[in-house]
Amino acid sequence: MSTRRSEGPSLFASPDAEPLAARMRPETLEDVVGQQHLLGPGRPLGDAIRRGTIGSVILTGPAGTGKTTIASLIGRYTKQVVVSLNAVTDGIPRLRAIVDEAAERRDFDGTRTLVVVDEIHRWARTQQDALLPHVERGVITLCGATTEVPAFAVVGALLSRCRVYALRPLAVADIVTLITRALSDERRGLGRRGLVADADTVTWLAEQCDGDARRALGALEAVALTLPDGDTITVDALSGALGVRVVSYDRQDVDSHAVLSAFHKSCRGSDPHAALYWLARALQAGEDPQVFLRRLAAIATEDIGLADPDALGVVMHAWEAFRRLGPAEGERAVAQAAVYCATAPKSNRLYLAWAAARAAAEATPSLAVPAHLLNLDNSQRPDPSRRANYAYPHDFPGAFVAQAYQPAELQGSTYYQPGPFGEERQIAKRLAWWAERGGPPLETPGTTTAAVNPDSSSSHSGDSL
Repeated sequence: MSTRRSEGPSLFASPDAEPLAARMRPETLEDVVGQQHLLGPGRPLGDAIRRGTIGSVILTGPAGTGKTTIASLIGRYTKQVVVSLNAVTDGIPRLRAIVDEAAERRDFDGTRTLVVVDEIHRWARTQQDALLPHVERGVITLCGATTEVPAFAVVGALLSRCRVYALRPLAVADIVTLITRALSDERRGLGRRGLVADADTVTWLAEQCDGDARRALGALEAVALTLPDGDTITVDALSGALGVRVVSYDRQDVDSHAVLSAFHKSCRGSDPHAALYWLARALQAGEDPQVFLRRLAAIATEDIGLADPDALGVVMHAWEAFRRLGPAEGERAVAQAAVYCATAPKSNRLYLAWAAARAAAEATPSLAVPAHLLNLDNSQRPDPSRRANYAYPHDFPGAFVAQAYQPAELQGSTYYQPGPFGEERQIAKRLAWWAERGGPPLETPGTTTAAVNPDSSSSHSGDSL
């Protein structure tokens, strides 16, 4: 029986060859910064780790916020053998070997094994399922780490056997603390080098790292390697080490779906400034502008509708302009469409009407078409009850004649109710004029419409909000 206390790369080893971020990893819960909502006294995760009674967990959060650190502390406080797996490079054969040794270790002296699976969302469903029986039987304790939303990235059966904890991005003050600690720590950090960085420089670096401690310490180390002992670290040197600032577009709450959702809600909320900001954020991250053009087309029919029928045309013209001009100049057409939709009058009445009509159609799929709406000549219909004359509206004053257009069972049913803004005000007037002459009823709660001939005023009266 092997008595080794770890397998694979140890989370606790700290040789000089390790990166600064790994060397500076906190050794106690009290040293962890920025996650007090999870690790502070009285918090379930922190208290469970201190008691050494924690079970399997999934840690989710942005990169560089401490998922690996917490995993290492779980192993240390619970006195478990820590084995690390990377879902990108390791598969089921590696897992089987780990489980066999874990079972042997448990049977030999009762020592438990903590398996840390980094990037667990990259494992396929079948690979994740392979963990289930071993977690269920307690052969291993699982600590999965992911930057994705666990509900989407981890199989439900595994989630039900784990507690999920969400880490938050580190605040600027948290990263300032870590940088200062790294500069002064003589055992693990850069303290023996005597390097100096003023408060403004440290704060600038913390701000540039978007809550990612690993990136901050990596840049600090890269600069330190180029300087003699006792030298001063400057913003210019750090700027060169950081390179191009990475756009936050691939993590929880700041992923492509979140930005697209913020864009849609900004347009719906009539805030053109926010709409332009979220559009710019996405395009700066390399998103395809056509993703936003598709969303604008949806906005034009869902949130604007007939309050401004031109909105859909504006989006389609912008789409064509983008295709012809290409991204560099075509992005302005996308921005123009976004501002138009954000500032257009809003109405979801068409959206609601279509949903109501679909519901009615699903509930009554077999109702016959009224006889007078059939396209066969009366004389060709074998059933006398299905012989009825159709009234041609253009033969009547105002090109309107009252007659039924829905099945008898649905007569009087209304789906579209125009709103009080934009073009829908004119539509309401026309519907009211027809309703007075026996047409379909008009019900617009909270609004009034004048029963006047719709031809007496232009449908584009310039009164849109």
